[in-house]
Amino acid sequence: MVNEDVLKRTKQWRGYVEAKLGFRNHWYPAFFADEVKEGEPVKTKLLGENLLLNRIDGQVFAIKDQCLHRGVPLSKKLECYTKDTITCWYHAWTYQWKDGLLCDIMTDPSSQMIGKHKLKTYKVEEAKGLVFIFMGDIDPPPLSHDVAPNFLDDDMVIRGIKTEVNSNWRMGVENGFDSTHVFIHKDSPMMPENKTVVPLGFSPNRGEENEMVTVVKGEDGPTGVFDNIGAHSRPILEGTIKGEPVVHSVMGGDKRIALQISIWLPGTLKVDPFPDPSLIQFEWYVPRDETSHWYFRTLGRRVENAAEETAYDKEFHEHWKPLSLHGFNDDDIWAREAMQTFYEDDWGWVKEQLFEADSNIVAWRKLASEMNRGIQKKENL
Repeated sequence: MVNEDVLKRTKQWRGYVEAKLGFRNHWYPAFFADEVKEGEPVKTKLLGENLLLNRIDGQVFAIKDQCLHRGVPLSKKLECYTKDTITCWYHAWTYQWKDGLLCDIMTDPSSQMIGKHKLKTYKVEEAKGLVFIFMGDIDPPPLSHDVAPNFLDDDMVIRGIKTEVNSNWRMGVENGFDSTHVFIHKDSPMMPENKTVVPLGFSPNRGEENEMVTVVKGEDGPTGVFDNIGAHSRPILEGTIKGEPVVHSVMGGDKRIALQISIWLPGTLKVDPFPDPSLIQFEWYVPRDETSHWYFRTLGRRVENAAEETAYDKEFHEHWKPLSLHGFNDDDIWAREAMQTFYEDDWGWVKEQLFEADSNIVAWRKLASEMNRGIQKKENL
């Protein structure tokens, strides 16, 4: 629970500060599809909830990883005697994957409990090679309402990686959407090798504050914020201290990238194009618990046929994965983890000193507080 004094002092974005475990009633990616293999259950944690997933006849099912009887995790010792059930290793309570129904108790086959109780189940949808879980209680909206625009386009092919990061999910969102955090990437090998340039930061044009962001409150689509600072600021290519130049941007070439940057509920970033004019980067910062999150970093390319998809798959694994997703984005991981201590007791939201270039982060916090479908709390677990 967040300190009430903190909430009073951050009332502009109170809901966001409360959401240490994320926003409830939204779709989140949990795995890449190839991580959930036929008949091989896998466990994960999302928004503080422990889940088990299994693929049966091609379809993925998700249940709560906790036996109803004595509360032990089923994943402690996986026992699946039939492909459509899972049996608790402790007292042999047995559940159906498709609906969580307690269908048998092998230690007492005549128990009156059988057929009357269910494990919690979760809605699952696969798209673009990812497995999405709906974390909530309401009838799920379309998946398209909880992903960035263009992610689900028919010709978009997605490749990516997943990493567990030791910081709250909001450190991930705000790091990714932070206009001037590009300073930490000044030593990245990506710029010279990729023939591009990324400035050290941006100095907003004074008097154009109202133009810095565009807010989208989606009724039939996603809800998010566009960062317009690139069009209303001066890029900083030379860093000075007391008027003396001390650091310069790496001028790798003239490729134009990161022309449009946006963040979407419940916490997914779109950078278009990036890291190449032919690619779009889509990222998710999925709450794991209060102090860690799953970092999904993916690159999408439009293709016209299977041959182009095969060529992109090879290019992704041999070039873009090491050069960009690791060579560039690994910097973001340690930056988030460095922020975690400051915000962990919640007072960082009060003590922080934001500046002009953070207008997009402020807009995101306000929108997320207003438009989320619910706040995940410990009593939901």
